[in-house]
Amino acid sequence: MKTLIALAASAALAVLALPAKAQDPRLGATPGAPAMAMDETGWRRVAPENLLLIDTTRGRILVELTPEAAPLHVERIRLLSRLGVYDGMVWHRVIDWFMAQTGDPLGTGDGQSAYPDLAGEFTFRRGPDLPFAPVAAPTGAVLGFMNSLPVQTQPDALMAGTADGRVHAWGLYCPGVAGMARGEDPDTANSQFFIMRQAYPSLDKRYTIWGMTLEGLDVVRALKAGTDPSGQVVEPDRMIRARVVADLPEAERPVVHVMRADGPAFGGLVARMRAERGADFSICDLSLPVQVSPPPPPPPPAG
Repeated sequence: MKTLIALAASAALAVLALPAKAQDPRLGATPGAPAMAMDETGWRRVAPENLLLIDTTRGRILVELTPEAAPLHVERIRLLSRLGVYDGMVWHRVIDWFMAQTGDPLGTGDGQSAYPDLAGEFTFRRGPDLPFAPVAAPTGAVLGFMNSLPVQTQPDALMAGTADGRVHAWGLYCPGVAGMARGEDPDTANSQFFIMRQAYPSLDKRYTIWGMTLEGLDVVRALKAGTDPSGQVVEPDRMIRARVVADLPEAERPVVHVMRADGPAFGGLVARMRAERGADFSICDLSLPVQVSPPPPPPPPAG
């Protein structure tokens, strides 16, 4: 069974401890906000091969794929999207203040694709060749962004003492992070995936991360949630289609620019957030500002 094992019930309990209308302090694109001035040093364009477009009955989601962190899982997501396997699938398990899950051909949480299961890619080896911008350095660790993905890693200074010249790293389950569902066996991910509606650090290093939502976190949070502790949804929302942007006709491709995490503009945003949050500061308070051209279409009417 490809589910988030033993987590649905605990997530439901966690809802009881959360304020009913908590504010999301993360930085990022604001719908309808005027575009920021872009320059080549402060912004990077996301490669179409690494951009997944998911049209849903609630609107559009754009996810940056992270092959540096999980090459096997990214290739599976690309393959199933290119074959149209995800088209029409329901978001069968959605838990408020936790995540939204889809990718099951049966729509129940018990199905998977015809392809073999994947070995877990819960951590990866980070070398000087990978893009990484630190934002905090608690004792013995460094927190930062690898492109748009929030990451925890060992310090660069340790690279000189490792056999491969690399250090241990892993993605962090902040809002918008996309992960792969699996069964009790860690090597059973297949086609089901989930996108975080809120931060959930207990998933770190336990479920493979394959992407980060750049646009449409509001859509993820608008997907119809289940009413029982398991999060199973009655009359759920659907994915209309999922496509790698590189496979779309040129005229249909959204062009996405993300503020560089190693640039001075984002550094200023980090400093402001750190000052506002104080001791409560977390990397999950941050997200990289994004500009999409052309803008995503408005969501279709609910239902």
